[in-house]
This record gives sequence, structure tokens and C-alpha cells, in this order.
Amino acid sequence: MARLLFGAGLAALGWCAFVLADGLAYQDSQSDLLDQSLREIKVVAEAVPVNAKVAVNRGAPPNQDIFGRLEITRLGLSVIVAEGVDRLSLRRAAGHVPGTGIPGRTGNIGISAHRDTYFRRLKDIREGDVIVLTTVPGTFKYRVLSTKVVAPSNIEVMDPDGGEILTLITCYPFYFVGAAPERFIVRAERIN
Repeated sequence: MARLLFGAGLAALGWCAFVLADGLAYQDSQSDLLDQSLREIKVVAEAVPVNAKVAVNRGAPPNQDIFGRLEITRLGLSVIVAEGVDRLSLRRAAGHVPGTGIPGRTGNIGISAHRDTYFRRLKDIREGDVIVLTTVPGTFKYRVLSTKVVAPSNIEVMDPDGGEILTLITCYPFYFVGAAPERFIVRAERIN
């Protein structure tokens, strides 16, 4: 029995090590890919004469899984944002909620991540903090307006209000063991 429990413990530790290593590798590779895409766009834009009427492709990076990079400097938070909130995406990154807004347009951009990984630091976020979202089309800054705790069924937090809004979503309480009963919401508005 002791050997069985020891083996199960080793298997659990091995799985945790794999998940952490996979997440770090994904973050590094996707961050490099995003940076490479941004450099390529800059080189193309600089090579085009000012008076030329040439469209520079500022769409999604070559890997369609990347949405961008979210950073909150005061919290020391920097995380790649994948497109989608499926299990694999949220294990490796924060996820852009499908069907929500995109940067630079009126709407509400939803980004979700696990409270025990990439969004743990949101527990210390404050009104007025600046969130930077870097995507291939550009870099967008948002100022935190509010935080609140809601029931998981409260999807109204994703409603657009006519402005350029960013909503961060994670489970709450932050140190709860098991499936958390509530959601922690950060609402921010685009600034220039």
C-alpha cells in the first residue's frame, strides 16, 4: 500500500512538473513569435515611403492561437493571451473569450485566466492601475475602473457599454481549494 501511495504521489508531482514546464515553454515560444511578428511589421512599415499607398498587413500573427500579450507593470504581470478559453489554452496562457471585442474597436474585450496561475496577481490590482495589451495591430492601454466579485452566471459583466472596455476574469476566492464559487472581475477602459 505504501508503494502504491508513493507511486501515486510521484505521478502527481510529475504531472505538476509537466504542466509548469509546458506553460513556461508555451509562454516563451509564443512571446518570441509575437515579438518577431511585431519586428517584421515595423521593418515593412519603415521600408515603405511615407507617400506610398501600400497596405501593411497588421492582422493576426502567423500563429492564429496568439491574441497578444497582457502586462500590468505594477503587479509584475506579463502573460501571453491565447485565442480561446479551452482547457489547453488556459493551462498555458490567459485566454481571449470568443465572441468578445478586439482592441482598437468599440466593445468589451474579455480575457480569462486561472487564479492559481497567470491571474494570481490580480488579487493586488487597484483602481487606476494601467493594463497594456500588445497585439499585432498595436499596443493598447487601459486604466482599471473597478473590481468586483460576481456569481459565475453573471455574464452581464461582458456586455459592451459603447466604449472600449477590457474585462479580466478569474475565479474567486484566490486561495480557495477546489472549484471556486465566484468570479473576480476587473473592468478597465481604454486610455490614449
